Amino acid sequence: MPEPQSTRRAVIVEDNDDIRGLLVQIIAGQGFETVEAATGSEGLALVRAGGADLITLDLNLPDMDGIEVCRRVREFSDAYLLMITARADELHRLEGLETGADDYISKPFSPRELAARITALFRRPRTQPSAVVPGEDEQRRAAEVQRSLLPSEPLLLEGYEIGGNCRPARSVGGDFFDWYPTPDGLQLTLADAMGKGMGAALIAATVRAVLRSSASQADLDAAFRAAGRELERDLEQSGSFATVFHARLDARRGRLDYVDAGHGLGLYLGDGKVSRLPSGGPPVGALPGSTWRSNSVELAPGEAVLIASDGLLDAFDSVPEAVAAVREAVAQESTAQGACDAVLRLAGPDAAADDVTAVMVRRADGGSAPA
Repeated sequence: MPEPQSTRRAVIVEDNDDIRGLLVQIIAGQGFETVEAATGSEGLALVRAGGADLITLDLNLPDMDGIEVCRRVREFSDAYLLMITARADELHRLEGLETGADDYISKPFSPRELAARITALFRRPRTQPSAVVPGEDEQRRAAEVQRSLLPSEPLLLEGYEIGGNCRPARSVGGDFFDWYPTPDGLQLTLADAMGKGMGAALIAATVRAVLRSSASQADLDAAFRAAGRELERDLEQSGSFATVFHARLDARRGRLDYVDAGHGLGLYLGDGKVSRLPSGGPPVGALPGSTWRSNSVELAPGEAVLIASDGLLDAFDSVPEAVAAVREAVAQESTAQGACDAVLRLAGPDAAADDVTAVMVRRADGGSAPA
């Protein structure tokens, strides 16, 4: 018997509640699992976190133009993309298609026409058939593992903005970021396991699982020490190591406690300045028996911490040059997610040499922390 096909996933990006509900109904009726977003940044986060086979994208969104969303999607996804908009003039239509959209439909549209357009899209081959490349299946499975390590949805925390983006290298590596709420605020991790392909992806999965299991320990130093000891055994057997930035945010106090284990690209952004956060020890697994010390930073309203992976450095001659470029790029962005996207753009359009990842926690301007 043939194996059953997995359910296709559709990400619906539309700010009008009624139209979004209609799109969900029509597309779910086509057999898709649907997730929905009312803004471009939310839509991008959903595609990054869970992938997509189909994206429907409104051109007029409250936070960014749909064409900009389309351009950013094409940096990391080859999902079929259908533009849906009331701006029906030919200029905008061509602009959208040249940016990377696969088709275009104007509002108002009939459910039958929309369903037909989607069916027609999936009759088109995404790429020309070709011989199987050695290792291609491993790369595909490694990409699936790496994608599964990323948060499945944006994290909402009163008084704060949290953003993240990960773009794997063509050969797929061990970068990932992770976040989840805690009673006091949140816990987040950005790590980079040495290597490429399935081996690095599996090491990254182990690092994520062990660090998540340490969340119940109240003391960050003790929790990271225990996690490091457990990880050392696995990393020694595989001859690998991982750089890790692991942090806990006390939202009420605005205090971020963290351990930087050989990562070295944690940046504090405040008052127009950028400074590097101090490291707390070597990469996990690099020197068995190592110890790590935690540090902390206080976030006032408008201040942020941004953590980037070393793939960013490939585009610059020195770390200070990279830090200066980050400061300038982030200053142009009004959201944490936009800042992370801007950092990835600094690394160029194609992360061929190494993964590039960025995560930001920003305390809201003039906002108060939760009581």
